[in-house]
Amino acid sequence: MRITTTIGQIPTPWDISMNLASIESVVDQSEPGDLVLLPEGAVSGYAPDLSPLATLDQAHLADAVERVAELARRRGVHIFCGSLLPEQGGWWNVALHFPPSGGRWVYRKINLAVNERAAALRAGTELPTRQVRQADGGLAVGVQLCREIRYPEQWQHLARSGAQAFVYLTNAASHEATPGVWRSHLISRAAENQRFVFAVNLADPRQHCPSMVVSPRGEVLAELPPGQAGTLRVTVDLAEISDWSLDQQRRDVVDLRYRPDVRDHA
Repeated sequence: MRITTTIGQIPTPWDISMNLASIESVVDQSEPGDLVLLPEGAVSGYAPDLSPLATLDQAHLADAVERVAELARRRGVHIFCGSLLPEQGGWWNVALHFPPSGGRWVYRKINLAVNERAAALRAGTELPTRQVRQADGGLAVGVQLCREIRYPEQWQHLARSGAQAFVYLTNAASHEATPGVWRSHLISRAAENQRFVFAVNLADPRQHCPSMVVSPRGEVLAELPPGQAGTLRVTVDLAEISDWSLDQQRRDVVDLRYRPDVRDHA
């Protein structure tokens, strides 16, 4: 089975209308059945300073989310994009999946950044996989956001739970970051789990994590130039996925335990 992903490296200002225009431009370059990836905070906007959340137009944001859902239906694509989202009396950093059949699925970031904790964002407590239905079968994906690249145990849990590929949305732009580290993390997450990694970052001159596709062997199949807006479309063969490495782990010596709290979002 082959999967095509369209990756949109776009800016993420605190301007919902501008963000929608950027999202529409990326979706216009996709084809029916594609997985369309957009950065962390692509709908609402995102920046290290989260104080604009206090005045963000929540009605406008809700309408924008519905418009992205409509884009997915109209184009016949699966859209994965990030947003800050108000729910249950608080703000969450989420990844949204909009399938062409309608509706939406939400992943709530479990490992918040320092600025997010300072802004009292709420953290998720579950690491689910998501089924992406295709004409010739289905694809199970695991979704991670930004600094969750630093926690390989989360990715391994998703792989062991059936994820065949990782969808990674980030908003990583800082002159203080050591060059090349996050790129190496993405390659490691792909190779150690023998899964595809589809990664998208925002377009920013300080960008320190690439938007790219990595194979289960750790080979970078395609990568966008950093710092500028652009789109990447890549087709991969899921036959490359393997459990060869995972099956050789000494789980009698070291093993992972998963303790979700499903009460918050049952």
